[in-house]
Amino acid sequence: MRCIIRSVDPYHYSGFVISVKKLPIEIRAQLKEALKNLIQDPQPKKLKLEKLSGYKKPSIYTIHITSNHSHKMSFEIHGDVAVLRAVGTHKQIDRKP
Repeated sequence: MRCIIRSVDPYHYSGFVISVKKLPIEIRAQLKEALKNLIQDPQPKKLKLEKLSGYKKPSIYTIHITSNHSHKMSFEIHGDVAVLRAVGTHKQIDRKP
């Protein structure tokens, strides 16, 4: 995947905003930083960008938002917009991206 992400859309999937509100404040701060990094570098190595297999349309990607890899975020890419799907623990995102 080589693309340019110019912005993010957290409102396309209403569950994303709800799940952000459930996160501890420290994790929310790390999420904000991860989103900044995603816009600056659409393939951030330190966030461990992964394309999930089994999802063709739409393609779903995940990044780790915490340094200890306890929390992840999933998103789709539509043109130059990252449409945010879900955020939660590693286990939650692996089960329902």
